[in-house]
Amino acid sequence: KLFESLSEHYTLLAIPFFILSSAFLSTGGVAKRIIRFALSLVGHIRGGIAMASVMACMIFAAVSGSSPATVAAIGSIVIVGMVKAGYPESFAAGVITNAGTLGILIPPSIVMLVYAAATEVSAARMFMAGFIPGLLMGLILMIAIYITARVKNIPAQPWRGFNEVMSSGAAAFGGLMLIIIVLGSIYGGVASPTEAAAVSAVYAFAVAVFGYRDIGPMKAVPWKKQGESTGSAISRNFGQMLLALPKCITDKEVNKVLLDASKVSIMLLFIIANAMLFAHVLTTERIPHHLAELIVSWGLPPWGFLVVVNILLLAAGNFMEPSAILLIMAPILFPIALKLGIDPIHLGIIMVVNMEIGMLTPPVGLNLFVTAGITGHSIGWVIKAALPWLMLLLLFLIIITYVPQVSLFLPELLDKIHGY
Repeated sequence: KLFESLSEHYTLLAIPFFILSSAFLSTGGVAKRIIRFALSLVGHIRGGIAMASVMACMIFAAVSGSSPATVAAIGSIVIVGMVKAGYPESFAAGVITNAGTLGILIPPSIVMLVYAAATEVSAARMFMAGFIPGLLMGLILMIAIYITARVKNIPAQPWRGFNEVMSSGAAAFGGLMLIIIVLGSIYGGVASPTEAAAVSAVYAFAVAVFGYRDIGPMKAVPWKKQGESTGSAISRNFGQMLLALPKCITDKEVNKVLLDASKVSIMLLFIIANAMLFAHVLTTERIPHHLAELIVSWGLPPWGFLVVVNILLLAAGNFMEPSAILLIMAPILFPIALKLGIDPIHLGIIMVVNMEIGMLTPPVGLNLFVTAGITGHSIGWVIKAALPWLMLLLLFLIIITYVPQVSLFLPELLDKIHGY
């Protein structure tokens, strides 16, 4: 049954590919180029470095699908930068810890893939539903940062001009293209989420090793040497890439990325496999059916049921990993939501936002541990730094729960365009 649980869910195969893609992008210098691009856009506004950090988290979320990976990749660079620019360290840590949660809300998202596998809903529709909520959450954080920066008189950075925007955008283009490749192929009907994830892993490897050349056998090899003609540069680079490709098999940096991604994938898939086994036991014993009948017998209206859902998920988020929560809770809550007329995509986004909050609550909040590792402070210090921003996430949860069109507008629009 353990084998069947995984083999029946082809969508789950996308998870290790997205993790590998994220690992190459985190190590391969994509994060610092995205941060530079975000700074060129909003760095001149008061609180601009923090706002650029949120924007960078949003962009990186769209290429990684993971919340801890987003915090690690962006936070390891910008927290130090914010402190040097005069921001309180607790402010910087709190912003990044919370903004990193966008990694599982903005598509592609590993957590959304797990929900799709658990409930048999469309992963593509889940991804589409996460767009507007992700942008809204990023906007809420930026507005709060601007207000706080005005109150605390945090300085703005000088405007560097449109040349810097164009230059930084060109530098980040390799990473930004991944968003178009993954999401464009899914919504263009060219590839399934799993196929797009596989392509993203290969593309991220190519960008990190042969494009930006921050890791691997071509590390620090220039694209064009001084005085070299364009034709000579093209032929030299082509030859060097052909020679470097087999060397990647034994390259220490490439192997480390593969090993790190493998460790995370094995851990996550092990959790998923065991959660699926547990969910199978629950289903065999008809526990979800009995719980569904019990909750329906309470006569709760849809809004009351969603209150119960949020309380259950927020409580579970304190003690369990998001994927395990979704695989255990979704089969229980899903049929009740259908009986009450709640859209399964809307329920999915509510569950994902609850998982975001779970990333920030002890004792299992992964983002807290990642930020503690970056800053060198205790978990208690990070919790205190993240708490004011966590209130914004709770406000956001209320909006998502009771304004379903925030989640459903794009999927419904896509259905109309396709004539469904």
